Amino acid sequence: LYRCLLLDTLEVVRRTAHQVPLTPYIAYYPPQAQDDFHALAPDFHLLPQQGPTLSERLAGALLAVQAQGYEQVSAMNSDSPALPVSYLIRAYHELDDRGVDVVLGPCDDGGYYLIGWRQPQPHLVLEVTMSTPAVLADTLALAERDGLHAALLPPWYDIDDASDLARLRANGHAGPHVAKFLRCSKMDR
Repeated sequence: LYRCLLLDTLEVVRRTAHQVPLTPYIAYYPPQAQDDFHALAPDFHLLPQQGPTLSERLAGALLAVQAQGYEQVSAMNSDSPALPVSYLIRAYHELDDRGVDVVLGPCDDGGYYLIGWRQPQPHLVLEVTMSTPAVLADTLALAERDGLHAALLPPWYDIDDASDLARLRANGHAGPHVAKFLRCSKMDR
């Protein structure tokens, strides 16, 4: 299932890249999985995740890509495979606005499906306890504390459990890989 979620998410990024000039990366984990990720997405740049925690790996990936000279960077999750391309395009354009310091795509479970910035803001990731219902609120509080203007994208959802998967299926949002998985599994019966 997670492979299917990733494959459908990669398709969302590819469709976005046809509309805005972006360079797609996969921040993969574990480090020895490079060949597997290259086989899934030979058209993406690969970057091994570094660090023991999700916060450290996310901040490290954003900083490593930004060190390549990009004016803006963003990271999205791999478990929102039906995210509308328009949301990613909007994130790109929000970061083009010099009045915006950070962009966040809220998930309805209290987290976010995307975080992006123009200037490095690793504390927005490192000072937040990840995988809690307060991730978005805590990130916004840090941005406000530091005088950063945060733009919010439209809310969406991610796939964390069976009820989220049922929602994906019921809304007709399943991409081709997840849809095939559901047809071939007991989950669709």
